[in-house]
Amino acid sequence: MEGREERDPGYDDWFDEPEPPHRRGTRGVFEDEDAWVLPEPGGKRRARPRSREPIVIAGRELGTTQLAVIGVSLVAILIALLAAFGAFSSGGGKTSSPPATVNTTPPTVSPSVTTPTVSTAAAQAPTTTLQPGDTGAQVKSLQETLTVLGFSPGKADGDYGPATQVAVEHFQASKGLGVDGVVGPQTLSALQKALSG
Repeated sequence: MEGREERDPGYDDWFDEPEPPHRRGTRGVFEDEDAWVLPEPGGKRRARPRSREPIVIAGRELGTTQLAVIGVSLVAILIALLAAFGAFSSGGGKTSSPPATVNTTPPTVSPSVTTPTVSTAAAQAPTTTLQPGDTGAQVKSLQETLTVLGFSPGKADGDYGPATQVAVEHFQASKGLGVDGVVGPQTLSALQKALSG
């Protein structure tokens, strides 16, 4: 650079910042903020646009840097959410299941286990009205009847507990009766009719 006779006014190299123009009588103090900008040819300066109203969030005035940080943070959160939901996966956001495998070995035959079933002939509908909390042979008869009809309350133990009450409610709902879990005269009649039919 020493061999250069002509220097461009205002700057040394295009990588460096321009040197501020010098003014007489200011002793290095510049009067406007755009002093580092070279004047345009013809001596006219462009009017610098005035800044807009400051952005105030929650009573605090935010500067340009703070707004930029907030914007970048929001974009990062959006990208993280999209990644979490698989928007960037190779399947186009669709999850693929592993390929199905076909078992080519013949099935083994195990001895069959028979479960005891209650036939409709063996089950006998209760003959008295019942309610939750009752116990005895009539409750056991109710439980066996419900099991035969497909509303199994579990083991027929003769205790009218919550499972039996739920089974009675399901039976009542299937027959269009009032659902209260109590074997009253209408429910008793419907049980007897369903068991005989």
